[in-house]
Amino acid sequence: MFPHGGERVPSRKGMTVAIIPARGGSKGVPGKNIARVGGVPLVARAVASALDAPGIDAVYVSTDDAAIAAVARAAGAGVIDRPANIAGDLASSEDALLHGLGVLADQGHDVAALAFLQATSPFIDPDALGRAVARVRDGDEDAVFSAFETHGFLWRVGPDGADGVNHDKSFRPRRQDREAQYQESGAFYVMDAAGFVEARHRFFGTVGLEVVDALAGLEIDDPHEPRGGASPRAPAQSPPHRRHRRSRHGLRRRPHR
Repeated sequence: MFPHGGERVPSRKGMTVAIIPARGGSKGVPGKNIARVGGVPLVARAVASALDAPGIDAVYVSTDDAAIAAVARAAGAGVIDRPANIAGDLASSEDALLHGLGVLADQGHDVAALAFLQATSPFIDPDALGRAVARVRDGDEDAVFSAFETHGFLWRVGPDGADGVNHDKSFRPRRQDREAQYQESGAFYVMDAAGFVEARHRFFGTVGLEVVDALAGLEIDDPHEPRGGASPRAPAQSPPHRRHRRSRHGLRRRPHR
């Protein structure tokens, strides 16, 4: 039974932690998680967004790589050492998240809500992340993920040629006449921690989406996607963030607004 059974539940007690899985063995884009966008390593950008998000108590990076760990610590995150058996190409993000929650539980941390951020999304909006956290903490939904609105025409290619996926190819309605659809941005997923451990996947119980700008859908998963200073869309520095203070867990965190 998931925590949300159709009725609104009280605010969940315990910490809200962000975990950013960032393994070192990417074959598609070597060194991807510390590749620089606007002069700032991707994993450091994700840490900054999590630290600035309202409602997040502590931020951790799960990694098997010493260089990533060093960048994460410098950015203000704690580090969870990921074992090799869940750091290979076949390991899932869920594997890293479940392991991370286990490590935190062993350290005595009572985690009520989990925010999963992907380092390959360089433009994570801290305020949108904070709204998603509040929705899960308040019991509105069990899982909330970032998504952007799209009116795109999708196609598939079959043995008889291309055919429309979300539209009738014989009819071309105007954009304003089409129902909006939503695409996962991949930037963040916020979940009730107990429900996630039980389900062992990120979509369970009552699922909601937090609509973000389409720019948040940019992911650095291909060597030809913008990196470094090459992108005119990437700010020259990391996303602006407020001063952080030390939390009781020894990590830097945002001040209360």
